[in-house]
Formats: sequence, structure tokens, C-alpha cells
Amino acid sequence: MNSESGRSGPGDGHGQLTAEPPPASRLRWVALGVLVLAVLLVGIDVTVLGLAAPFLSEDLRPSSTQLLWIGDVYSFVIAGLLVSMGSLGDRIGRKKLLLTGSVAFGALSLLTAYATSAETMILWRALMGVAGATLMPSTLALIRNIFPDPRERSLAVGIWGAMTAAGTAVGPVIGGFLLEHYWWGSVFLINLPVMAVLVVVGSKLLPESRNPSPGPWDLPSVALSMVGIIGVVYAVKEAAAYGVRWDVVAGAVIGVAALIAFVRRQLRLPSPLLDMRLFRNRGFTGAVLADLLTILGLSGLVFFLSQFFQMVQGRTPFQAGLAELPAALGSVAAGLAAGYVARRTSVRGSVAGGLLAVGLSLGACTWLQPSTGYWLLGSVLLVVGLGAGLAFTVTSDVILSAVPKEQAGAASAVSETAYELGAALGIALLGSVVTGVYRTFETPPGVPENSAEHARHSLGEAVETARTLPGGAGGRLLDVAQDTFAEGLRFGAGFGAVILLAAAGLAWHLLRDQKLGDVPQEQ
Repeated sequence: MNSESGRSGPGDGHGQLTAEPPPASRLRWVALGVLVLAVLLVGIDVTVLGLAAPFLSEDLRPSSTQLLWIGDVYSFVIAGLLVSMGSLGDRIGRKKLLLTGSVAFGALSLLTAYATSAETMILWRALMGVAGATLMPSTLALIRNIFPDPRERSLAVGIWGAMTAAGTAVGPVIGGFLLEHYWWGSVFLINLPVMAVLVVVGSKLLPESRNPSPGPWDLPSVALSMVGIIGVVYAVKEAAAYGVRWDVVAGAVIGVAALIAFVRRQLRLPSPLLDMRLFRNRGFTGAVLADLLTILGLSGLVFFLSQFFQMVQGRTPFQAGLAELPAALGSVAAGLAAGYVARRTSVRGSVAGGLLAVGLSLGACTWLQPSTGYWLLGSVLLVVGLGAGLAFTVTSDVILSAVPKEQAGAASAVSETAYELGAALGIALLGSVVTGVYRTFETPPGVPENSAEHARHSLGEAVETARTLPGGAGGRLLDVAQDTFAEGLRFGAGFGAVILLAAAGLAWHLLRDQKLGDVPQEQ
């Protein structure tokens, strides 16, 4: 194989990859199924906690801040490590990294399922993020190696994109079924058999590929990327929920300083973890931003509608999961059709149109009430899934084709970083707005102030507190909490709609004249 099967060192551009030949034709699709299992499972784990939140609140008693961290620390860590793990895969082999990470992911899933406190839950979820970061960077590069025929590869990337987007939406369906019949830890135990299949089948079918001379793995760059991403997101989340405090300012300053230092270091290194020159290309930069913002809208809405369906409208976990199924169906259908649509219309029209659909759907949620019928919510989720699946799959293709093919591995790591960071920011930003509004509800008549204060920690805490109050006090407390949560969701949806609509305009500008399969000239 030539360099099209992966990439050389990020700052090289001329090296040849060490690669095994692709598997036979029929086995390629089985191998693709293995890779899809990896990205689907990572996507599911981003949103599956949305349905489990009420049960976690009852069992582990986390504060509202701890509950947000349980939901988003996994994605924060993945986002911070993807580029670093992509670089590590170049050195030790992408197949080896994928299989090693799968074993670790399964073991940490077992520990997470039996967490005994909010603190240990956050720790295990963070370590799951480390393992998850080893799974994602190898997938696209391995697909390029498995499918040398461009037409087959195009379909394979479409399937990969559809499953990546669908993973975020299908998590609540699987989680809802499990929570209906088992305890909350079961949503993590499902990872074990999937990872076992991935390791057994993947070890036989996946070809190995690595860069024979990638340069050293730069640990200071790894640390800077982690500190930068987590510091900035922490500052945004805490400031939105609780206002500006000294730790918020410190987190922002440290995070921004670390990211600046990371960029400067990459520009100096002969073999950087991430070649910053990729961002000189307008199409590449526009696709990365669209990628991030698409998933931000999808994951944030799905996460909080899970709680709305259960704790406001009274659905069971499985019913709530089924209620969100239109988002999964829409994202899969749009992902499979994305390449055809982009070639028949235009890249910028497809991406901007997808972002516009997600933004308008979020805007429709600004009319959300506790009594809102499913006809509106189901339609919103379907349109969100269609828009997200279309935009995300096209941008993934653009990101790969907007750089020289020897840098495809670095480009795919950036794409996946945008995906994970978008999922984390969707939960953090929308969650911060929802939480900030929710904590302001007034104490209802006849409800002790200390009970109301407990209820303000989270909607799950309000449900539990209401059960302990005598007479009609519990019902009054729950009514106020549910109404305020819906109000917070309206504000959060409006905030997200503004971001997505602005992103649609930005994508229309940045992706003009962009074609699938183009290799750009130096900008």
C-alpha cells in the first residue's frame, strides 16, 4: 500500500506507511462492522447517561455539578487525548492501539458499573475517556487501508459517519431498555460483550498500519492539549451555571495559555502531534467547526430531553429511549445519503442545510412546555437527526479530502476531536444554561426551605425530595421544579439555536467552492 492507506509523520508529508494488505472483498465489510462497533459504542456512551441520571441521583446522590461532570468528563478526556492517541497509533500501530484500548475500555466499564460514589463514578468515567480515545483515531485510517477502491471507500465512510452520529442518538434507546429491566450499572456492562467481539474479530481481520519513522511522541504536547481543553470547558460550564468566580477565571486563563503554548510548540516541532498548517485551508477549518457545532446541538438536546421525558412527562426509561429514536433513524438515513446529496447539490449547501435544520429544531424547543405533545418533540428529533447526520458525514469527508492524503490520519484525529468536544460542550453549555435557570425557582408555599434547597441541586433530587414531603407539599414542589426545568430547557434550546444558525452561515461562507475529493492548493 502507498501513503493513501494512512499518513506519514504530521510534519513529513513524504514517508511511506508500513501496512498489511487489505482483507478479501467479502471480509472487508465484516472488518468495517468491527470498526463501526467501536465508534458506535463510544457514541452511545456519550448519551446513555442521560436516561440513567435519575437513577444515579437516587443511588449516588451527586450534586448538580457532579452530575454534569459524570455526564461530560468522559467526552472532555477523549477530546483532549484524541490527537495524542492518533500520534501514538502511528508509532505502535493503529490496530494494536485499537485492540489494546478495547480491552481497557471493557475493564473500566465494569468498574464504572459498580461505582459506589459520585467521586469514583467521575474517576472511572474519566479513565474510560482515556481508553475511548485509543479507539477513535484509528478507525478512518484503517478504513482507508481496508477499502482501496474509492467507490467502496466512499460507502464505507458514509456507513462510518452514519453510525458515529447514530451512536449519540441510539444510546437512550438501549439505555432505556436496560434501565427498565435492570439497575443503572447495566448501561456500562453492555460494553463487555461488544468489546470482546471487537478484539476477537478485529485481531483476525483488521490489517495493521503504522508510520515507520514518525518521530518522538511529545509528552509536553499531550499535557498541554489536555490542560487546555479541560480548563477552557470547565470555565465555560461553571461561569454559565454559577457566575464568574476565582476558580473560573483561573481555569480560563490556564486553559487558554495551555492551548496557545500547544499551538506554538506544534509549529516548532519537526514532528508535531498536530500539524497546525492544516488549518490554513479554509475548507478544512470550516468543516471542523461545522463538525463540532453539529454534534454540540445533537448531543445537548438528546441529553436533556432524556430527563424531560422521564422526570417531567413521566415516561419510563424505555419509553423515553423510544421517544428519542427518530433522531437515530434520521442520522443513519442522512449519513448514508450524504455523499450522494453533497455531489448532486453542493458541499456547502449540504453542511449549511444540515446545521440550519438542527438550529431551527432547537429553536422550535423554545415553545416547550411540560404538556407538549409528542408530535412536536418527535418531529423535532427527526429533523435534528437528519440535519446532524447530513452535516457530520459530509464534513468528515471534507476533512479527509481537504488535506494531502499523507496527512489523512492527522485530519481524522481532528475530525474526531471536534466530534467529542462538540458532545462535551453540548452537555456542558446547554446544561449550564438549564441548571442556571433551574436553581432559581422559588420555594412553594408549605415546603420547608431546606427541602427546596435540596431540590434545587437537580431535577432528580427534586423528585426524591417531593416523595418525602407530607400532603400536597410534595406535589407543589415537583410542579414548580418541573416547570422551571422546562423553562431552563427553553432557554438552553434558544441559546443552542443561535449558535447553530450562526454556524450555518459560517459554513456557507467557509465551504464555498469545496468539492468532495478535492485536494486543495496551498492557501
